[in-house]
Parts: sequence; C-alpha cells; structure tokens
Amino acid sequence: MAKILYITAHPHNETQSYSMAVGKAFIDTYKESHPNDEVIHVDLYNEYIPQLDADIFAGWGKLQSGTGFDELSENEKAKVARLGELSEQFVAADKYVFVTPMWNFSFPPVMKAYLDSVAVAGKTFKYTSEGPVGLLTDKKALHIQARGGIYSQGPLADLEMGHRYIKNLLVGFFGVPTFEGLFIEGHNQYPDRGEEIKEAAIVEAKELARKF
Repeated sequence: MAKILYITAHPHNETQSYSMAVGKAFIDTYKESHPNDEVIHVDLYNEYIPQLDADIFAGWGKLQSGTGFDELSENEKAKVARLGELSEQFVAADKYVFVTPMWNFSFPPVMKAYLDSVAVAGKTFKYTSEGPVGLLTDKKALHIQARGGIYSQGPLADLEMGHRYIKNLLVGFFGVPTFEGLFIEGHNQYPDRGEEIKEAAIVEAKELARKF
C-alpha cells in the first residue's frame, strides 16, 4: 500500500478552476485504480502553513543551542511544531501530486510557504562536502498546472517559473527520481476552446492516474 499526498494550492474548487477540475479527475481515477492506497488531501488554503519568520528562526536557534522545546515561547512552539508535522508527513508519503494555477508566472504564495516547510536538512536532503544531496530517492511526483496562455513552447516558455521551481526542488534538491507535468494551457488565450482544452487534459489525467 502506498501513501499519496494530493497537495492543492487554489482558493477555488473544481467548478471554478481548470487545475482543480483536472486534479479532481486525476485523484478520483487514482482512488479507483489504487483502492488499497492511502490518499491524503493537503488543501493549502485550508491548512495552517507557517511562513518562515522571526519566531521560527528564533525557535530553531534555541533548539540548536540546546534549549528544550518546552522553553520556547508559545508562538515559537506552535510554529516549529507545525513545520515538523508538515515535513514528517511529506517524508512519510510515497507519491506527491501538486495542483496549482499559474499566477504571475509562478504559483500561489501558499505553495512556496509549504515547500519551504518541507525543505529540511536531514529529512528531504542532506549537506555533504560536495554539496546538498537529496534523500527522497524512492518517491515519485506529478505537477498539474493550469496556464491561461501557452508556455510549453514559443515566446513565453522562458517566463514559466512555477513548474520549473517545483521540478528543480524535488528532482535537483530532494532527489525525487520521477517527476511529471500535466499542463492545461491556452484557455484564456483561446477562450472559445476552453472546454475542449480542459476535457483533453482530463482525459490525460485519467490515463496518468491509472499508471501513477
């Protein structure tokens, strides 16, 4: 039995969002195809995701200097403990599915906060004399991203930074060996083809889910 984290970063649901509609098609099909796997939905807009701030750095610094956890301030304890929960949950999973829109060439800020929470030395990577080495070498991941324009090729290709960031972090830093992308793109650029574009992506999502 595998554990999969279905990580969504969108304030809207599948009736309003192209990425969420395709994501739902993927995860519903995945559940049907892998009935024994555990699927955990991490809805970043409804989860407490602490941003790295002064409390967290102060708490980490105290712990590294030998201060006991119970001696931290209440804010430090709450935030440091929550980051620990998020990183432990991430490491314990076998597969990851990220669902995001493209906002301003990247993804919603809450996704960056989440990725910061799981980029932890000793858990997802380690430092060596030759540089950082990833520790998640037995995982696999998929990123489902909706893009209103065409970014997979053409003049806008170099502007896309959301998918590239997640790929660089997971593959290049965490060591995840298998990382795929499923893109819904062009529905704002070609609004008359919006439904056609979404339906084609849903078909692709279902095919990916059966073998993921």
